[in-house]
Amino acid sequence: MNALRFLVEIVFDLFLIVVLLRIWMQAARADYFNPMSQFVVKVTNPIVKPLRSFLPMVGQWDLASLVLAYLVGIGKILVLSNIAAGMTPMFSDTLLMGLAVVVFQFLSLLFWLVIIMAIMSWFNRGYNPMMAMIEQLTQPFLAPIRRIIPPIGGLDLSVLVLIVAIQFVRILLSNLFGIGMGL
Repeated sequence: MNALRFLVEIVFDLFLIVVLLRIWMQAARADYFNPMSQFVVKVTNPIVKPLRSFLPMVGQWDLASLVLAYLVGIGKILVLSNIAAGMTPMFSDTLLMGLAVVVFQFLSLLFWLVIIMAIMSWFNRGYNPMMAMIEQLTQPFLAPIRRIIPPIGGLDLSVLVLIVAIQFVRILLSNLFGIGMGL
């Protein structure tokens, strides 16, 4: 059962990451012609386009993608619950845990993108479309911190502050949701 659980988690998490990237890229107005953007759009379009027929865009927010992310989170909870215990949790618990899955996955994605960006900044590099995308996505989170704590002696502490904040929010939410599911 552990191997099956692992496979189910990987499939749901990878797809949820792609859907969250789509939402995030649209909100950050990331470069649509970046190869990463093109990949995300092509993977999610088969499901998002039909949803968009009755869930339109609201400003810069794509309701179809948001609903899809939430449904993927709920689906993950339902499938894992059936694998582990052979039963479905209560409806209200499923809705809350589905939201928790989406929030935790977004925080994990943000954490790893910030780590990748920090490590890659140590190397002298030319233009890299992947790094350009990561910088476009993380900039809205790092810019407010940089306004409060400017680089000190050439050392940018905003990345460290953001990583600590992400981990704090994850711990706070896990205590709030009371979830020990390894989210």
